[in-house]
Amino acid sequence: MSEHVTLLVRDVMKKEFDLVEGVATVREALAMMEHIETKCLIVNKRHEHDEYGIVVIADIAREVLVKDRSADRVSIYEVMTKPAVTVHPDMNIKYASALFARLGLSRAPVIDRDGKIVGIVSYTDMVIKGLLKIQ
Repeated sequence: MSEHVTLLVRDVMKKEFDLVEGVATVREALAMMEHIETKCLIVNKRHEHDEYGIVVIADIAREVLVKDRSADRVSIYEVMTKPAVTVHPDMNIKYASALFARLGLSRAPVIDRDGKIVGIVSYTDMVIKGLLKIQ
């Protein structure tokens, strides 16, 4: 009988992510992206009682590229999703994947118990990294 392995979000998440301000233009935000592989930007809170937002590349394509809008004239807050759905680093990837499927997500910020972003996780991270670690 094989041993059951439980993988947590922390085991597969990316620890590098890009944090931007909502007032930045799309062009400014994209120019600041250092971690292209995450394919998203986390939008910083404006104050302690605010929530994080998220912009995925598909949002920018849909709201800027397809609509032929200027990346210099569109602010991140115009294309972001807020509040961002977040997951905890100790969540089983099986449940994180089910949450993604139910809500139509492709990625989500990973938030610790103190409300601090510690990473980002995507379907790709859960499927590719998760299945490779199980074997």
